[in-house]
Order: sequence, then structure tokens, then C-alpha cells
Amino acid sequence: MAIGKRTKKIREGIDRTKLYPLADAIKLIKERATSKFDETIEVAMNLGVDPRHADQMVRGVVTLPNGTGRTLRVGVFARGAKADEAKAAGADVVGAEDLVEIVQGGKIEFDRCIATPDMMPLVGRLGKVLGPRGMMPNPKIGTVTMDVAGAVKGAKGGSVEFRVEKAGIVQAGVGKASFSEEKLVENVKALVDAVSKAKPAGSKGTYIQRVAVSSTMGPGVKVEPGTTFA
Repeated sequence: MAIGKRTKKIREGIDRTKLYPLADAIKLIKERATSKFDETIEVAMNLGVDPRHADQMVRGVVTLPNGTGRTLRVGVFARGAKADEAKAAGADVVGAEDLVEIVQGGKIEFDRCIATPDMMPLVGRLGKVLGPRGMMPNPKIGTVTMDVAGAVKGAKGGSVEFRVEKAGIVQAGVGKASFSEEKLVENVKALVDAVSKAKPAGSKGTYIQRVAVSSTMGPGVKVEPGTTFA
């Protein structure tokens, strides 16, 4: 397949075999994020795990110190006072049986889903709808909780969920190209720290094997893993 002029240009100056210090990699990515929209800066990490085994699953949530630059729509399954708390904290959609019916009908007007524990028998019916989208509430990442206000504020304030994929890769957005290099570096380090702390008992050998950063429309730049730690 022929490579376009724009792709050739943004790849210039990047050695695809080299491992760059994190700050240098971010600088290269920012310089090449020249689209008309504010591109998302993403991190991909290859981990030494096999997520097919339950003791090697990696999953968690991290609040990025400088936010994500993205406005998340948050949906909350709750009743009564907890529903009121969710609304006051800024949740975009709040409901119980009525919200379950809406979602079952295929209408999902949120990007992050939170539920109080008592709602999980109802929300469990939505596994086939929310599960494939990675949106099923889970107590391990703080989305099944009685502290709905805190969870909503966290989601709105820059918390990012991460989960290892079948190939042992964790991918997450850590900000926008308009962010300063310093803020992006801080966000990347926060993500890497959270993934590092989520190391499962079944992981053997080198845990964080490879790290790369990229922008939505730009090339990937390989990073020296040792420079990603705070």
C-alpha cells in the first residue's frame, strides 16, 4: 500500500527502531499532531501477562493529574438519595428500572457507567450490552460503589480505566495534543505507575516490556520503559 505524503512527512525524523526517553517521545508526537482537530495522545504498553489466565488479569483506574481533555458522559444506576447525589455531582444520566429499559433498547447516552451495589442485580441484565463495550460496572475499579458522588466527580475529573487486552496490551488516552509536554509526561507516568501497581501475582519475568506513545493521526514512537516511572 502506498504511503501518503502527509504520512511520510510526519514519520520523518523518527527512528522506528530506537527507544526514546519519554520527554523526547512526547515532543516528537506533539510536533507531528497537525490535524485540524485536537488529537488524543495515547499510550500502548505490552505487558508480560497472559490475560487468558485469571491470575494474570490487569485492570484498574487512575486519575490523571492533568485530566484527559475529554468530557465524559456519565450514567448512574441508583435510586432515591443516591440518585440525587449522582445528579448533584454532575451525572448526565441517572435512573433505575427506567434506565435499564432504555439501555436494553439500544440507547446508551453515556461513556462511563456507575452503579450502587443494590442495583447490580438489575444492571447484570445488561451484560451483553455493556460488557462488549467495556462499560459494565465493577467494584474493582470503583464503578460499583455507594460513593456515587465521588465516582462521578472522578470520571468527570480525568479518571481513566485500563484493562489488558487478549494480546497482553494496555492502551489508554492520556490527554490532548494541546496539552504541554510537561503535563503529558506527568499523565503518562501516572498511568504507568497505576499499571505497575496493578501487576498480578501470576506475572513472571519482565512485567512492562514495551511502551509506545502516539497521537490519533500520528505515528507511534517507542519509549524507554525506564523513563516512564515517576
